[in-house]
Amino acid sequence: MEHVAIFGAAGAIGIPVAEELDRRGIPFRVVGRSREKLERTFSRLPHAEVFPADLSASRDAGAAARGVDTIIYCVGLPYPSHSLHPVLARTTVEAAKMVGVSRLILVSSVYPYGVPRTSRVAETHPRDPHTQKGKYRKEQEDVVLGAHTPGGLQTLVVRLPDFYGPNAELSLAHMIFDAAVKGKTANWVGPANTPHEFVFTPDVGPVIADLASHDDCFGQAWNFGGPGPIVTMDFITRVYRAVGRAPKYREMGATLLKLVGIFNPEIREVVEMLYLQETPVILDDSKLLARFPATRKTSYDDGIRLTVDSMRRA
Repeated sequence: MEHVAIFGAAGAIGIPVAEELDRRGIPFRVVGRSREKLERTFSRLPHAEVFPADLSASRDAGAAARGVDTIIYCVGLPYPSHSLHPVLARTTVEAAKMVGVSRLILVSSVYPYGVPRTSRVAETHPRDPHTQKGKYRKEQEDVVLGAHTPGGLQTLVVRLPDFYGPNAELSLAHMIFDAAVKGKTANWVGPANTPHEFVFTPDVGPVIADLASHDDCFGQAWNFGGPGPIVTMDFITRVYRAVGRAPKYREMGATLLKLVGIFNPEIREVVEMLYLQETPVILDDSKLLARFPATRKTSYDDGIRLTVDSMRRA
């Protein structure tokens, strides 16, 4: 990589990707809607170029992609807007082809797998989503992987579980951290007595940079999970312990979510994703760890402490 564009740079994954590229001395363009937010977030990084753009517009996407060899696509969308995932992916692929971009990396989720059929889910697991959001995510992946062309645009997909860390305000786990720091009761969607998996966002940046730097990694999907499964109740307890408080949480089941969802469209959209708490997807990332044995995975205790410290500094 010689010049990278990060689409959706100011989000939870885009920021650690930018920090890793800056650490490696690779020039990169941070792309998003708000110039103010981009400048506020990335002005401290010497290798960053701020480039405000509306990625739903073909002209803006083409301008943002012009002159770079690699696009790292980290655009996140709120649940009610998930239908835009494949739409924006098509716009990005078309822009990349139009201006001669060599590589495109899509950051995806566990949603395309659907209900897991195995205790650990490898890249060979069928992608059979039963939720609408899972279908949109699968379609997005199909757009990107379908654009892979030997000798042309090279593409790959990185799938992540739920995440937490600095700047991860839109994550499910952030509700726990926010409540703990403020001394309030945390709301958790679904049962809290089942295993779950969280990845610490600063660990993601080096993984994406490594994958993007090796031609043999393209044309396929890669899982990257956390340090291991953890019962959600244990994760919540550790977060409260890190702020010096006793854990306080409530479980929000389908009935309560539907009632709240009458007035809150965001909550209404959560109901179909309850299966992720009831039948959790635990990623098997042995393929990635075999390819990059030095991959770092921050322990839950260390990641939680670093996240709390970051929130207290904000």
